[in-house]
Amino acid sequence: MKVYQTNEIKNIAIIGSSGAGKTTLAEAMLFESGVIKRRGSVENGNTVTDYFPVEKEYGYSVFSTIFSVEWNGKKLNFIDCPGSDDFVSGAISALNVTDTALMVVNGQYGVEVGTINMFRNTESTGKPVIFLVNQLDKEHADYDNVLNQLKEQYGNKVVQIQYPLQTGPNFHQMIDVLKMKLYQWKPEGGVPEILDIPAAELDKATELHNTLIESAAENDETLMEKFFDQGTLTEDEMREGIRKGLLVRGMFPVLCACGNKDMAVRRLMEFLGNNVPTVAEMPPYKNTEGKDVIADATAPASMFIFKTTVEPHIGRVSYFKVMSGKIKSGDDLLNEDRGSKERISQLFVVAGQNRTEIPELLAGDIGATVKLKDVNTGNTLNGKGTDNKFDFIKYPNSKYRRAIKSVNEADSEKMMEILARMRSEDPTWVVEQSKELKQIILSGQGEFHLKTLKWRIENNDKLPIEFLEPKIPYRETITKSARADYRHKKQSGGAGQFGEVHLIVEPYQEGMPMPETYKFGGQEFKIQARDTQEIPLEWGGKLVFVNSIVGGAIDARFLPAILKGVMGRMEQGPLTGSYARDVRVIVYDGKMHPVDSNEISFMLAGRNAFSEAFRNAGPKILEPIYDVEVALPSEYMGDVMGDLQGRRAMIMGMSSEKGYEKLMAKVPLKEMSNYSTSLSSITGGRASFTMKFAAYELVPADVQDKLLKEYEAQSEGD
Repeated sequence: MKVYQTNEIKNIAIIGSSGAGKTTLAEAMLFESGVIKRRGSVENGNTVTDYFPVEKEYGYSVFSTIFSVEWNGKKLNFIDCPGSDDFVSGAISALNVTDTALMVVNGQYGVEVGTINMFRNTESTGKPVIFLVNQLDKEHADYDNVLNQLKEQYGNKVVQIQYPLQTGPNFHQMIDVLKMKLYQWKPEGGVPEILDIPAAELDKATELHNTLIESAAENDETLMEKFFDQGTLTEDEMREGIRKGLLVRGMFPVLCACGNKDMAVRRLMEFLGNNVPTVAEMPPYKNTEGKDVIADATAPASMFIFKTTVEPHIGRVSYFKVMSGKIKSGDDLLNEDRGSKERISQLFVVAGQNRTEIPELLAGDIGATVKLKDVNTGNTLNGKGTDNKFDFIKYPNSKYRRAIKSVNEADSEKMMEILARMRSEDPTWVVEQSKELKQIILSGQGEFHLKTLKWRIENNDKLPIEFLEPKIPYRETITKSARADYRHKKQSGGAGQFGEVHLIVEPYQEGMPMPETYKFGGQEFKIQARDTQEIPLEWGGKLVFVNSIVGGAIDARFLPAILKGVMGRMEQGPLTGSYARDVRVIVYDGKMHPVDSNEISFMLAGRNAFSEAFRNAGPKILEPIYDVEVALPSEYMGDVMGDLQGRRAMIMGMSSEKGYEKLMAKVPLKEMSNYSTSLSSITGGRASFTMKFAAYELVPADVQDKLLKEYEAQSEGD
C-alpha cells in the first residue's frame, strides 16, 4: 500500500447494535476491495475482523478491529466495532479517532436501544453519521418500517439515498436515487447489473431524487443559489452538498445492503469513497491545553495510541492515529504521559491480524506498530518540536462487579500482572485491591465482559481463576449523641501504662454548629472548644475532632494519640467492621499519670471510649445507592419496573423517547449484583442501562439486623 496524503484519507467507524451484521459486512468490504480473495463467516470462525480465539469461541465481536482498503484513489481506514454494550469501549475509542460513523441497522429490528446509545456517542463526539439498513434478505426485514423509525427518531435530516424494491429472501434489487439507476444482483451478489429505473418506480425515485438535491443544497449557499437558478444539481455538486451536510450533521443519508450475500456492498464503498469527508476537511483536535492540533503533515510529529492488544508470537501491538506530522520507521519519540523514549521499529497498515509494512504514515492516518516498551492506551508520543498531549476519550462507568481470585494462592501475583496487561487493552476494566473489603474487585460493563476476561485468562494464560460475590462497602454512622469514658491501666513492674479519656460523640452534618452543653443521665456537660480538626475521610464523609480539655486534665501532646485511637476504630466500625463516617468527637476530660502516661495508653483509651460511645449513639449501617437509568423498548416497561422494585429500587421518573422508554431509579448496590444478566433476560438483550454512585443511605431495619447477624457469625468463625 502506498503512502497516502492527508486529503486522501478517510477514517470510518462501523457501529451499530449487536446482531446488525457489522462483521459480515466488513468481510464483504474486504472482499470487494481485493484485500481478501474469499469471504469468511462468523459461523465458521474465519472472518478477518473477529480473529481472537475468544471471539471464535463465543461467536461475537469482543474487540474493535482496524482494516484499511484502497478505493478509487483514496485510503479508507475502517474500525469494525463490537455491538454489545459490554464491549462499548471499542466503539467509543473508534468514534474518537475516526471522522465518520457508518451506523449499521438490522433490517428486521430497526432502531434498537443499541442504535440509540451508539447515536448518542456520535453526538458527544460530533461525528457525521450514515445509516446502512442491512440484512434486507432476512424473512422479517421491513425497510419501510426501519426508515419510518429512523425519521421518527432523527427527523428530516434522515435522507434516502437508496431503497429496495422488495425485502426478504427475494431481495436482489435496489434503486439508487443519487445515481438514478436500478442495481440488480445475481444470487451470488458481487458486481451488480446497473439498469434504468423501471417506469413503475420512476415517479417515486424522482421525488426522492429531488428531496436529496434539496437536502444537499441546504448545506452550501453556492449550491443553494445554483439549485434556485437551475432547479437541479449535477451528481458532483450533490456529492459536495452531501459531504458538507455530513460535516455539520445536517444530513443523515440512508443506504441499504445485504452484507451476507455481498449485495450493494460495492456501491456502499463507492458512496463512502466519494462522499465521506477526508481527514483534511474535519475540525482539528484539541490537546489537553485546549490548543488546536491540525492534521498537517509538515508539522512536528505527534501520535495518539487508541488501542493496545497482546497477540500470540508478536507481543504488544499498539494502534495509533497520526495527529500531526509524519511517523516513520526508525523515529525516536517521547512518551508525553510517561516520560519514556520509544523507537518506532516498524510501521504497519492492517486488516485484522494481517499486517503490511509501510515506511511512513502521514497526519490523519491510522496504523500499528509493535513492541513499544512503555506505552499504554491513551498515551501520546511526540517527535521534536512539540509537547502535545491528548485525553479526549471518556469511557463509561462500570456496571458489573465481581471479586476475583486465583484458584491457587501462589498465582495471585501472576494474576494481577495479567489483569494489568488486559486493562491496558480495555480501559473499561477496572481493578481495585480493596483494603476495606479484603478482596480484589474487578468491575466492567456487564456479565459477558467479565466472562470473556475469565475465558482469556484461563485459556490463553492457562491460569485458573474464580469469581466471587463482591462484598458491599457499607458504612457505619450514628443517629444521636452519646458519652463514654475509658481508663487504660497496666502495671507490670517499672513504668506502667495509664490514660483516661472522657468523650462525647454525635452525628455530624456539614456546617452544623456545636452545642455549648450536652445532657446525659440528668448530668449537664459544658463544652468549650479549644481546637477543632475537620478530617475528610478517604472513604467519604468526615471526622470532626474537638479538643475541649480544660485545666490541663490531659496534656496536649497526648491529643494526637487519642485521635489516632479514634481513627483506628473509624477504620473498623464497631457494628460490622465497615468504615465509619460523619461523626463529631469531643474530648472534654480525662486523667493522666506523671510517670505512666504515654501515647500508647491514650491511643487505647481513646479507641475504647469511642467504641463504647459509638455503640450507645444509635449506630446505623449505611449502604451505597446508585442512580440507575434504563433504556428499553416500551413493551418491556412493566416487567423491568417490577424487577427493579423487587431490588428495593425507588423509581424516580420515566420518559418516552419515540418508541423507547427511559426509566430512572435509585437502587442499592447490593441489589445490582446480577442486574445486567436479568435485564438482558427480561428484554431479550434489547435494553441497556447505566449506573452511577449517588449517595450513602440508611439500610432498612430488617437488612441491618441481617448484616449484624452475618458479621457476628463471621467473627465467631474467625
